[in-house]
Amino acid sequence: MQTNFNKLTETDLEDVIAKAEKELQTRKEKKRKEVLTEIKQLAASIGVVVEISESGRRSSRKGQKVPPKYQNPANPLQQWSGRGMKPNWLKALIEKGQSIEEFEI
Repeated sequence: MQTNFNKLTETDLEDVIAKAEKELQTRKEKKRKEVLTEIKQLAASIGVVVEISESGRRSSRKGQKVPPKYQNPANPLQQWSGRGMKPNWLKALIEKGQSIEEFEI
């Protein structure tokens, strides 16, 4: 499939990316299941029972973006979720005597 991404709108690009990520995840899960089945079959062929624990899988929440809680009034593009280290713009404003609550979205 040949697509000219330059002609797509931002919304169309986001849709393409979302569909591609979903397809990639589906393929990875299918491959994972195939490999696990093969491992179990090989183990069974030599008389070994293999139990695969699903507890080692990562949480589905890991990597999800957290919506921003704070915003720089001078530059609305500078936002912070409230997690991790405070950004420099927020540190500077707090040092000037302003309260963090003033920057809540």
